[in-house]
Amino acid sequence: MSKIVFIILLLTSGLIGCASVPMESPEKDAEMKLFKKPVDNAGLYIYRNETMGGGVKMDLKLDGKLIGESASETYFYQEVAPGKHEITSEAENTSTLTIDAMAGKLYYIWQEVKMGFLYARSKLQLVSEEEGQAGVKESKLAVSK
Repeated sequence: MSKIVFIILLLTSGLIGCASVPMESPEKDAEMKLFKKPVDNAGLYIYRNETMGGGVKMDLKLDGKLIGESASETYFYQEVAPGKHEITSEAENTSTLTIDAMAGKLYYIWQEVKMGFLYARSKLQLVSEEEGQAGVKESKLAVSK
């Protein structure tokens, strides 16, 4: 095997492997997939439903505090007070999304994974309820820190 092929395989192995993170129980996952709207707060579903970059964990932060590390086909749920909130995804790059949350509303944020120079990159996107719920249903609930 040539050195170039070996280097390419080494660099891309993080894009196709499978990282694992602590997961919530199947019962808790099923409960969160009922998509109940909080009364006095807003609910945030942050999901990563792709297998691309499966070998790379990505830090997710809410207002500067670590939520946890996402892995392929995982999601997090967080309730927040109404007002502005900043969600950050850290990988080879840093992607930031700011939302102005309203009480009684659910928000769906897709952590899209893209090919990076050395390993995976991410892009946070606010998506529709229909798209978000479908993405969450394809994923499993990870433990929040």
